Amino acid sequence: MIVRMKKIFLLIRQDQAHAALDRLGDLGLVHVEHENAPSGLEISQINEKLILIEQARSILSAYGRKTTAKHIPRKHEDLDTVCHHIIGLKKRYDQLKEYSVTLNNWIDIWGAWGDFDPAQIKALQQKGVLIRFYQIPKDRLKTLPPDILLKKISAHGALTNCLVAATKNIEIGFKELELPKSSLSGMINRLSEDTRIMQDIREEMEAHLIYSKDLLAAEESLLNQKDFYSVLKGMGLANKIAYLKGYIPIDAEDTLVKQARQNGWGILTLEPKEQDAVPTLVRNPAWIALIKPVLKLLELVPGYHELDISPLFIIFFSIFFGMLIGDAGYGTIYFLLNLWMQKKFGYKVKDKSVFFLFYILSFCAIIWGLLTGTFFGQEWLLNIGIRPLVPVLHNASFVQALCFFIGALHLSLAHGWKAMLKAPALSALAEAGWVFIIWAVFFLANSLLLGDTFPLAGSWLIISGLILVLFFSSPQKNIFKAIGAGLSTIALSLVNSFTDVVSYIRLFAVGLATVAIADAFNAMAAGIVKKGDFLTIIIAILVIICGHALNIILGPMSVLVHGVRLNVLEFCSHANVAWNGFAYKPFRKKKES
Repeated sequence: MIVRMKKIFLLIRQDQAHAALDRLGDLGLVHVEHENAPSGLEISQINEKLILIEQARSILSAYGRKTTAKHIPRKHEDLDTVCHHIIGLKKRYDQLKEYSVTLNNWIDIWGAWGDFDPAQIKALQQKGVLIRFYQIPKDRLKTLPPDILLKKISAHGALTNCLVAATKNIEIGFKELELPKSSLSGMINRLSEDTRIMQDIREEMEAHLIYSKDLLAAEESLLNQKDFYSVLKGMGLANKIAYLKGYIPIDAEDTLVKQARQNGWGILTLEPKEQDAVPTLVRNPAWIALIKPVLKLLELVPGYHELDISPLFIIFFSIFFGMLIGDAGYGTIYFLLNLWMQKKFGYKVKDKSVFFLFYILSFCAIIWGLLTGTFFGQEWLLNIGIRPLVPVLHNASFVQALCFFIGALHLSLAHGWKAMLKAPALSALAEAGWVFIIWAVFFLANSLLLGDTFPLAGSWLIISGLILVLFFSSPQKNIFKAIGAGLSTIALSLVNSFTDVVSYIRLFAVGLATVAIADAFNAMAAGIVKKGDFLTIIIAILVIICGHALNIILGPMSVLVHGVRLNVLEFCSHANVAWNGFAYKPFRKKKES
């Protein structure tokens, strides 16, 4: 649920502002809304230092944790100097690495010409002996002018490396190779020396890993200082009184008022107004909070005045995951991968809910696979006589009708929730009307797409639903204005209700495609393995592995596209959730390493 917030104003003597913010940082309760844009020399200097440290830490992160350096430098107190040195080493290393690529290219080109000194060639040219280097096709050698001295050095495919000497400038119709800057041996020696220097730089960089913790601690300290000065510089000021504006959870109001009394601050708490930019704080029981990693990944935060759909999101997202993956084998793979990830990296992850979420999602895929008789495909199980636990789930029409039912139920819950929040206002009846319309649309979808008979109850549902929406969408004394508002709502939303219910058929379509791909690769492998020799067996195994790996990789992507869409777009459009909120982030001192 979304926690109710209070808007607060703190009034503090200007000379006590620094100490007051220290105390507020310890409390970590107030989401600050800046009165002025934070700026100043302190913030600029902190940002410069942060950039410097972030660059140094980013460079060191490429060198792992352990060091193989021969010499460990003694630590210096001045981390700015250390950072500049690390950045300088990286620049030098990158320059040498880039030049080594150029050297390797030159060595590849001139290796076939032998070792010679370009300075001697230039000396001969100054004395009137022109020596040039060409790569000439073998079949064109006979076309060269007769008054030149041609020396074949080596051959490379259809080309011949040729040295041409003459006493005058003669054009032979081929592009001259640019003379290298140094001899082949010089280039090789330079490359060897640069490689040695690069190794020394790598070792020196590894040696600087001893500063990793110091740099992390310095970065955390600077971030604390940045937050502090941002709040300090963002405070309003009037007659030597500094004032701070922000928001706190309602259950923190007593704590803050008590602190204000103890420290001599002036405090005013108010109910937020409709136009206020109130941050959103969501608190839910543990089983509902499991959906938090998905919302965080998608950067979705409900507005303060919107619904927190987390309870229904976790329930229906799990159902959608099971139906879209639809294979007990794949669910088992996801479960084992999640178990391995938790054991391997769990100690690094502060919020463990992501692992528990994937356990639930994996079990949903396993359960749906068992119900439909799908374990790395369906056909091979049917061929050996294994039937699904619920045979009717092999009936395409039944599964499509089930998808429409899930859609109607999902969207009805959205309007039902809104109706409960609006009650006892008459506008709640309009939401009830939309529930009737959605179930009428459910019967209509079954009739149009599956060939079922449209029931008489469906007609009564659509008539009663339209009447309720028409008269109670915007109830007011003027009946004609109320009807006009109702007509406008119906015109905008009636067709959308039909398309939204029908869109849940994607659960059937994507699940069917997953099974079809699995069965296709199984059949392909079975056809290959009939030959019976060792090589075809290996190929068949590879076909099965590649085919199912494709499904295992694409499965979560389909859930993100379709499973999330049904919750975030279809459901939220009916629940009037626009996700236009921003998270409650109180000003607090971060724990430093």
